[in-house]
Amino acid sequence: MEQNGAGNWYAANLRVRYQESDQMGVVYHANYLNWFEIGRTEMIRQMGYTYRKMEEQGLLLPVTGLDVKYHKPARYDDEIVIFTRISAFSALRLNYEYDVRRVTADNGVNSIGQRVWSSDESRPGERLVTGSTQHVWVNGDWKVVRLDKVASELYSALEKVWLSGKE
Repeated sequence: MEQNGAGNWYAANLRVRYQESDQMGVVYHANYLNWFEIGRTEMIRQMGYTYRKMEEQGLLLPVTGLDVKYHKPARYDDEIVIFTRISAFSALRLNYEYDVRRVTADNGVNSIGQRVWSSDESRPGERLVTGSTQHVWVNGDWKVVRLDKVASELYSALEKVWLSGKE
């Protein structure tokens, strides 16, 4: 049974690197997709799991859908926070939502760290990009699997994160 809604936000910080921007110093649009991956990878890490461990268990989580909305451009050397949360969860599927923001010392860059933000809590910074990705659990042969049957520990960890955002 798929559960929809909004979980807690997890934060991952980065500074825009030179190679991510064009001659005008503006981040190339496709780099935000890489940042989404950083967001979800770091979220899983903050939960005490890693993508490496998932792959060692024979699990893959390919992207099956993607939505992006560009609000304002990021620029070379900006401090960026990628806020990531689970937006839908089931034994077969996992969807993420992203809110990429520019932060400064004035609007909270020093207070972010590894903190988890509740779903109704305002996040610091200036919104640059929002988006979502949809995923399905598969094995090494790219056959759809039920996460609760093949990796109950990971299923429980994700379910715990999901339910904590519902409280």
